[in-house]
Amino acid sequence: MANSVMWFRRDLRLEDNPALVAAARAVNVTPLFVLDPIFLQRSGAARLAFLFRSLRELNREMNGALVVRTGDPVEVVAKVAKQVGAAEVFAAKDFAPYGQKRDAEVAKKLASVGASFNRVGSPYAVEPGTVLKADATPYSVFTPFSKVWLAHGWPAPVDEPKVEWHGAPEVVSNEIPKDPSLTAEIAPAGSRAAWDRWQHFAQGALGRYKTERNNPDRDGCSQMSVYLRFGVVHPRQLLAELEPNPHHDHYRSELCWREFYADVLFHQPHTTWKNLQPKMDTLEVDTDAKAKVRFEIWCSGKTGYPIVDAGIRQMLATGWMHNRVRMITASFLVKDLHLPWQWGAKFFMRHLVDGDIASNNHGWQWTAGTGTDAAPYFRVFNPVLQGEKFDPDGKFVRAWIPELRDVPKKFVHAPWLQGGGLFSEYPAPMVDHSVERDEALSRYKISGEINRSVG
Repeated sequence: MANSVMWFRRDLRLEDNPALVAAARAVNVTPLFVLDPIFLQRSGAARLAFLFRSLRELNREMNGALVVRTGDPVEVVAKVAKQVGAAEVFAAKDFAPYGQKRDAEVAKKLASVGASFNRVGSPYAVEPGTVLKADATPYSVFTPFSKVWLAHGWPAPVDEPKVEWHGAPEVVSNEIPKDPSLTAEIAPAGSRAAWDRWQHFAQGALGRYKTERNNPDRDGCSQMSVYLRFGVVHPRQLLAELEPNPHHDHYRSELCWREFYADVLFHQPHTTWKNLQPKMDTLEVDTDAKAKVRFEIWCSGKTGYPIVDAGIRQMLATGWMHNRVRMITASFLVKDLHLPWQWGAKFFMRHLVDGDIASNNHGWQWTAGTGTDAAPYFRVFNPVLQGEKFDPDGKFVRAWIPELRDVPKKFVHAPWLQGGGLFSEYPAPMVDHSVERDEALSRYKISGEINRSVG
């Protein structure tokens, strides 16, 4: 074939990119990235900045050949293919609801201009829809899914292909947008930064991962989620780095969780914003004016519970939050404040650079007790005890809440117990956890009774 278009999406890398390998069989390849107005509208400043920086790094790696266009991908991709005389367009498969709908429309539009749309590879080691039970139905529980996923396996990473680029400046390209106004200090972009981070993790915390991954007071996480989200690295590449030992096995399991949630969303796309367990639809949540005020307090990191507030402030300052703290902050929203998990999920998606709709929203449902492998709704995280267990010296809290830097260790996770207003400008708890825990259990009980009476 003479010319092809490589449409980059969630695969901003040249190494281990099966779609690019397929496109490179052409004499010339036009590298394309489409800035979709829907993504631009829904993303916060931190995520947009990371995307733009990643595009600049990708463009640098291909010596300035990247063609960037802004607009509806359905129109833009076909227009570029026609302009460069490409008979084929290549892209990685997209399994999310919006992506599948968009790709079906792109394929039709390309056919109308005499080009084919070839989807090769995906953002996952094992594509969603592959792991099935013996009766060919999907899994909704992680552990059995993970066993079949592991047994299925995945191919080894492939090398970067030799490509003859036919792109900018010969092909008209928009400028990669300037970074939006940004206060967050986000992770560095690009494949070099990603692999630098991986090496730092692999040489240190990976060897302690099983025992230290839950501690936000230390650098114990890989923080590769942002690079996986944009495909700067592929999970297959990270899996190839792992050995058979307990710490590596646990990290492999965390990568599997990402693929499990993608699989669930693929089979049940309505669970993007609706409960996976319909029986939980009867659970009472608060949505009135007072609820909205409580939500704003949570969003600003001023709940009066240090581990919750530190997590929110970490996310606002860096575009990332430690996973254990994500669960604690989520539990506080849905079980102490009795607010819809969807509110928190949307807030996270707005501010997390690594925001992935499948992992984010099903993670929220797991905590809310409405989704996969649901932690029973009556399991309510105690923010004080969680802080004392996973941030025992208060190092994480003090890093993000300067008001508490001088509070003794004994009181750092419950500063109101110190008395005398000695915790400076930090607010008193907005609710009494023990009272709200009882309220959450009461609502759960009523919901169960409703379902039993209906059943």
